[in-house]
Amino acid sequence: MDRYERILALHRSLRAARLPVPLQRLMDELGCSRATLYRDIAFLRDALGAPLESTDGEASFRYLEKEAERFELPGLWLSSDELHALTAAQQLLDRTGPGILSAAIAPLKGRIDSLLQQHAGGKRWPIERVRVIGSGTRRVDEAAFRMVAGAVLERRRLRFEYLARSTNTRTQRNVSPQRLTHYRDNWYLDAYDHEREALRSFSVDRIAHARIDDAAAIDHPDAELDAHLASSYGIFSGAPKAWATIRFSAKAARWVADEHWHSKQEGRLLSDGRYELRVPYSNARELLMDVLRYGPDAEVIEPTPLREQLRTLLQLTAAAYDG
Repeated sequence: MDRYERILALHRSLRAARLPVPLQRLMDELGCSRATLYRDIAFLRDALGAPLESTDGEASFRYLEKEAERFELPGLWLSSDELHALTAAQQLLDRTGPGILSAAIAPLKGRIDSLLQQHAGGKRWPIERVRVIGSGTRRVDEAAFRMVAGAVLERRRLRFEYLARSTNTRTQRNVSPQRLTHYRDNWYLDAYDHEREALRSFSVDRIAHARIDDAAAIDHPDAELDAHLASSYGIFSGAPKAWATIRFSAKAARWVADEHWHSKQEGRLLSDGRYELRVPYSNARELLMDVLRYGPDAEVIEPTPLREQLRTLLQLTAAAYDG
């Protein structure tokens, strides 16, 4: 542990303690000698202004009770692990879509890089070895993303033009934003549509000419949002219409048994090694897309309409390869 991290650990230990912390305990926690600990205590108290006092003839130390809650280390103090986690998070955000908040996070990225170099004694950390690979990521306009995120956080109404993929038509929307959701490498806005008087999910990459209104957004309870937007399979909203039962081969079971398909999913390992999964759904399209990923290793057992729908999809797919 270098001096930077010892100071941070010392501060956190003293701030969390209700009673004076013995010198030996601090030495054990920080992994340092008595002399090193005394130098760190002096730096924390004299250079950084910590409300630190010794007790029992410097056999233990503590923060003054009335000042402990108000004192914070000046500047940005993070451990190496925290910096690495923050860097990985930055990489994830940077790769969730080309240009998303790139300008806004550039100064923070520079600060993180600088702090990492300080921790590494001037050496460069190989950040490129942290890889976040997107799949099917759609390009999002940075200005539109900022406007949508701003409306969500400021709890203000939002107006925008929306080009729906299903109909390829443009409509004007006036909504009260509820949540900004990152789902399968793409961003969605969950909102209450005032004209349609219903909750809707909008793909952020299809939002244009967004502007925030002065009017406050109407908030819906979390339970209502979950019931409408998260009760069925996938991104499609609405109450579940049925439960699907899918059986996977013993080979596919090794993967599916550890996968999260839905918050209310039910799964069980069968005696022959196959795996049976049950999930609620409203719109079958996304569920069938996921089942098709497993090809002959997945079979829809019920309900019958869903099974027949998948059979039709497979027949149409096979027909495309005939002749």
